[in-house]
Amino acid sequence: MLTNKETDLIEEIRRGNTRAFTDLVESYKDLVFTLSLRLLGNREEAEEVSQDAFIKIYKALATFKGDSKLSTWIYRIAYNTALDRIKKNKRAYDHVEIDQVRKMGLADMDDALDKMVQEEKRQLIHHSLAKLPAEDAGIITLFYFEEKNLLEMEKILKLSANTIKVKLFRARKKLASIMETSLEREILESNG
Repeated sequence: MLTNKETDLIEEIRRGNTRAFTDLVESYKDLVFTLSLRLLGNREEAEEVSQDAFIKIYKALATFKGDSKLSTWIYRIAYNTALDRIKKNKRAYDHVEIDQVRKMGLADMDDALDKMVQEEKRQLIHHSLAKLPAEDAGIITLFYFEEKNLLEMEKILKLSANTIKVKLFRARKKLASIMETSLEREILESNG
């Protein structure tokens, strides 16, 4: 499953070549950070989780057998590290701020209003995701935001495609219920 370049890189790291590990980090840091940020919704937390994930990757490289793609293995460690952090913190994250809009024409104002509506939708989804159990939020994030297919998710989660489908279905139902409740609350508050 590993390319010759990946095999050589891993061997160099195992021999203690710190430059080789730096190369590995450079190659995968964006993937790890993006996943962490999407799951945690907070840049500082995502940076910490990314660092933790690379420490775990470094320690686990000695036992990595190469039976999956290197990127899948790294993704799985990053995913589990982020889930561990979510479980540990058990709090909602607020990472999205609406951009401040200054001096603009009517066309720009319409565009800004459209962006605000989109931003509010994103915030609703993010806040609703934060209320889900970590595993449910993770599955939805992988499928919809990271756009992983079932085969990739099988390798990352070490679950069968059928199990993932069932978990995804249940997680979507929970998310829809949370979003519906949030919208109803907003409507009541704005009418009250």
